[in-house]
Amino acid sequence: MKKVLSVVLTGALAASFVMSACAAETIKIGGIGPTTGPAAIYGSNVKNAMEIAVEEVNAEGGDIQFELEFEDDQHDPEVSVNAYNHLKDWGMQILGGTVTTNPCLAVGAEAVSDNMLLLTPSASSQDVIDTGDNIFQVCFTDPNQGIASADYISNQELGTKIGVIYNSSDPYSTGILSNFLAEAAEVGLDVLDPQAFTDDNSTDLTTQVQACKDGGADLIFLPIYYTPASQILKAADDMNYDVKFFGVDGMDGILSLEGFDTSLAEGVMLLTPFVATATDDATVAFVKAYADKTGGDIPNQFAADGYDVVKALYKACTEAGVTEDMSPSDICEALKEVMTSDDFSYDGLTGSDMTWDASGAVSKAPHGLIIENGEYQPMD
Repeated sequence: MKKVLSVVLTGALAASFVMSACAAETIKIGGIGPTTGPAAIYGSNVKNAMEIAVEEVNAEGGDIQFELEFEDDQHDPEVSVNAYNHLKDWGMQILGGTVTTNPCLAVGAEAVSDNMLLLTPSASSQDVIDTGDNIFQVCFTDPNQGIASADYISNQELGTKIGVIYNSSDPYSTGILSNFLAEAAEVGLDVLDPQAFTDDNSTDLTTQVQACKDGGADLIFLPIYYTPASQILKAADDMNYDVKFFGVDGMDGILSLEGFDTSLAEGVMLLTPFVATATDDATVAFVKAYADKTGGDIPNQFAADGYDVVKALYKACTEAGVTEDMSPSDICEALKEVMTSDDFSYDGLTGSDMTWDASGAVSKAPHGLIIENGEYQPMD
């Protein structure tokens, strides 16, 4: 009897040893973004998509597994720094965030001090990646958005006189605007004096819209987020102002804004790297997975960026040979070397053959889309 028990125990120990030897490396990834407050659509989409991507990575059963913890920062820099510190206490080894620019600037400074790799899905300010060489973006930088928008409006001949309404208190908005204006001058667009507002006076933008109307603008460029954009669309409708609107990625999500009459967004155009109505296999599968997870919601561009954060990190960690016993700083150095090498690229939802340079900026091509019948549709 003792001999049989010994054999059983020996077999169990051997099996345990084999399982231990073959166990995958588990890397802890943190996420930070607004899941409550005025920018909640962005953070909630990123959080849901990152969770989907982590589930897919882990289901593949590869050598690397991910554990994700996502913190709500309410689009507030101070809250975001507190969330970062909480994630550090949890054991975070890589940060997939933050989602919005001002919090990312605050958290980025902490990540530089810790040499923690930060890959943001959507904090697009040039200042974000200028913070340090460990800060990377999946989204376009603001300069790229401004330049690409001016080029697209010019090439497609979308307007003859261009009005602009922007948020002068927001580095995201001002960063896009400055490069838009420079490129608009290069390509010969006729641009009226930009009309400014701030976070403190963004609930009634009638004056700014009226100035565009009085100036004869037939297209208004909106380098802003979707909440103030909704006020602008309503103001134009109230004054029977028939004008085209062209926005940037911050307007993605306007169709999900609670209480907004989505009919006012018909015909709105914007540049984005992701269109949920695209028919390629990867997009179709992701849209289905997102709908299944959220009870039917349609993912926006921020969700796609969040998904690509996880999948790009997975590929980079695999190629870099990252292990769970490595410190965040050592992981950061390994990932920087791989992601900026000539041999590394990533095919994702928001771009094919994406690459990163030493500054942390991503290279990929934007696409134009238009809102028709309450849905985003490709323009190209």
